[in-house]
Amino acid sequence: MALFPLFVEMEGRPCVVLGGGAVAERKVEGLLAAGAVVTVVSPALSPGLATHASGGRITHVARPYAEGDLAGAALAFAATDDGAVNADVAREGRARGVWVNAADDPAHCDAILPAVVRRGAVTVAVSTGGASPALARAVRERIEAALPAAYGPLAEVAADARRELRAAGRRASAEDWLAALDAGLGALLEGAPFNEAARRLRARLERATCA
Repeated sequence: MALFPLFVEMEGRPCVVLGGGAVAERKVEGLLAAGAVVTVVSPALSPGLATHASGGRITHVARPYAEGDLAGAALAFAATDDGAVNADVAREGRARGVWVNAADDPAHCDAILPAVVRRGAVTVAVSTGGASPALARAVRERIEAALPAAYGPLAEVAADARRELRAAGRRASAEDWLAALDAGLGALLEGAPFNEAARRLRARLERATCA
């Protein structure tokens, strides 16, 4: 599949998950972390999903999938281990313009989930277009090992500096930003506190934009 990589804002958007097992639970956890409004359609729920339902974090419809369950959804996940259900969900999704992800069933996917590495606001996503989830995981693990945790706070420092530059009506070149980010990252990797990393990054940008 030729896929277009895209990060989507899911805050407050309705999503439907068909299935109540471990796979469905992983999808739900990701959706809840992104702020989505989640409905799970399944006769039974895993213990984790049952806890979410009893706590009001998800809506549980206690029956198998039925035509019409995707009405109003922004995104749907088929996690039932039933190819016929996946096909039905995919057909409804395409008819309604709802993107569908069917677990381990690329033929019935409009969207697939990449293997993800997170460092604060920094997210790296790896996909093989559904060809080999195992390869995507392997690449993710290599990136995970190579990407220091310092990139999380570095993103916060860079965001603050970017806002300050914009407020002052100044711009920095891509090369200046790379040098400033290296200065901030170097401080964090040395174990310097957040404020020192911010100071070094800002100082490098200040020299560049005032030159």
